[in-house]
Amino acid sequence: MEHIGSWILAIVESSGTFAPLFFIILHLIRPFFFLPVAFICVSGGILFGMVSGTVYSVIGVTLSSIAFYQLASNAPRTINRLMRLKGKLLGTHTRLSKGQLVLLRLMPFIHFHLLSLCIIEMSKSFKEYVRLSVLSNLPLAIVYTSFGKWISMLSPLAMGVIVVGLLPLLYLIRQKEIVMKWEDFFNKDVQTSTMP
Repeated sequence: MEHIGSWILAIVESSGTFAPLFFIILHLIRPFFFLPVAFICVSGGILFGMVSGTVYSVIGVTLSSIAFYQLASNAPRTINRLMRLKGKLLGTHTRLSKGQLVLLRLMPFIHFHLLSLCIIEMSKSFKEYVRLSVLSNLPLAIVYTSFGKWISMLSPLAMGVIVVGLLPLLYLIRQKEIVMKWEDFFNKDVQTSTMP
């Protein structure tokens, strides 16, 4: 993976005036090469500097989110499978708040498109989906572009301490309501009353 990433970044770096365009396209093809978003954003900071790298990363990551939305609307079976997987990982009735979404985007080991799936669930329209995607992608691009070298130099222990420190914050900013379907409530009640 490192070799592929280095090879692709060498191509972007040597492409001259088309480098920003190739960098944005790299965000779109990133899932096919299994490259993490953080790696691409850090590389954007190294290649283009903090301001330009952040702008190109926000554009690229947002276009990647829009491409996922289009894929989701054209492949409902696949999305239903992903929703079941999300239900197993996060819980069927778990709803993330916007603050939790932003914090989870900052954690490099959380799958990018799993959070995009959560945004699809939260949003009522395409316009709201794009707005929430930009809202969650902006801090991701800023943090990884500006502090990329610093973050990449952290030891696994220090990274673990930071993540453990963020967990209580995730709990505090959670959405404090539970939505339960009528059928689920009575189905569970019937199952418990029939048990000996």
